[in-house]
Amino acid sequence: MASALAAKISPFTLFETRRLVNALIGLIGLAATWRIGRRLGGPLAGLSALILLATCPIYDGHMYINAKDAPFATAMAILLLGLVRAFEEFPQPSRRTVAFAGIGIGLAFGSRILAAVAIFGAVVALLTIVFEDSRHDPRAAGRKALRFIWLMLPALLIGYLIMGLLWPWSVTSPLNPLYASDYFSGFFEKPWRELFQGRLIYVPDMPASYLPQMFAIKLPELMLALGLSGGAFTLAACFSGRLPLARNGALVAVIMAAFFPIVLAIVAHPALYNGLRHFVFVLPPFAVIGGFTAAAIFEWARVHGRGYVAGAVALFAAGVALPVIDIVELHPFQYTYYNWASGGVKMARDNYMLDYWGLAFKQASEALLAKLAERHETAPGGRRWVVEICGPQRGAEVALGPNFETTWNRRTADFAMMLGTYYCRDDIHAPVVAAIKREGVLYARIYDIRGLVRPRLLTEPPP
Repeated sequence: MASALAAKISPFTLFETRRLVNALIGLIGLAATWRIGRRLGGPLAGLSALILLATCPIYDGHMYINAKDAPFATAMAILLLGLVRAFEEFPQPSRRTVAFAGIGIGLAFGSRILAAVAIFGAVVALLTIVFEDSRHDPRAAGRKALRFIWLMLPALLIGYLIMGLLWPWSVTSPLNPLYASDYFSGFFEKPWRELFQGRLIYVPDMPASYLPQMFAIKLPELMLALGLSGGAFTLAACFSGRLPLARNGALVAVIMAAFFPIVLAIVAHPALYNGLRHFVFVLPPFAVIGGFTAAAIFEWARVHGRGYVAGAVALFAAGVALPVIDIVELHPFQYTYYNWASGGVKMARDNYMLDYWGLAFKQASEALLAKLAERHETAPGGRRWVVEICGPQRGAEVALGPNFETTWNRRTADFAMMLGTYYCRDDIHAPVVAAIKREGVLYARIYDIRGLVRPRLLTEPPP
């Protein structure tokens, strides 16, 4: 909706404007992540969290192309910032904080009903505060909790109104959000197979190890190490009883935001596919936790002298440089990133999904247009060029323009455009017009099949 409105004043097409708006929303997510880290861990933690998230190719890649999951990640980061502010002000959140939390609730639920996991995390954080406080005075702890809930109720109203603006159907009936939750909790599409660990597996049957392994091979090594160690240390600090109640609740909210959705998915075992696409929203809180660890390491180094500080900075810079190199080399296909320890996209080529959205078709289309213009060729008989597609058609259709017809089942075609993926054949004997590669891995290829017997492009039904 925002992209459609922006396109009315934008000098770019709707497709390009959507990418631009997406990027701007992603920048807001980066700002929210920095602010959470700064509030809870200080300036160095905030800066470290910002750097970790900004240099994460998964977040960076989806920030431009994913019109659903990336804005949802930003909305959840805003909601988490509102909750952190509220718990820090427990039991008397300010009106500004209540309004901010309400905006976060509306943005998150207006994007995806999955935002309910944040509310559950907030409840757990509140219960943690009440439990710790009740050790001293149970009645006073109960009164504080009730007062906090009462003061936070307007946030639900604000959130409901904003949700209605973003998702009008949700407010046409009071129970519609519950219906949506029930509907989307099941897998309602025809199952397809995706590549995982070198095997083709139906997406409802993905093993429980799917998400842990995807995070292990798709997150940058530094972010993964800092986030996991930071999660353990932060959780230990929360249960140590040494932190102020308000700070304890805020930290529990961050821990829940980063890890609970993953644990829930492993236990509930929904259909899992497209790598980490549906879990981009856990990256901001995970980066915040990694920022805590980085700040603690830098502080330890500062106490021990300049040499230690220089070493810590050098290690951090080296860890950040690895994903940045891949961001540059894979651009604009950063979302296909696999970390160096896993073997990168070369390893993933025959074992996991890469360009499942067919982004390479845009560059392949531009190469075909350039080749035809160079040869001064036009389609015979005043008709349109026919391009048979193995992969998502819409992106190729937009990139090629009105002089081309895209299809997947025509008996005759002029060109074949194919993704470098498991369901597209790679043994077609025809002249190659263009091949799109990154780090030596084929992402897309165009064949000139004019005058040839039409080859079968698919090896099996695509996703």
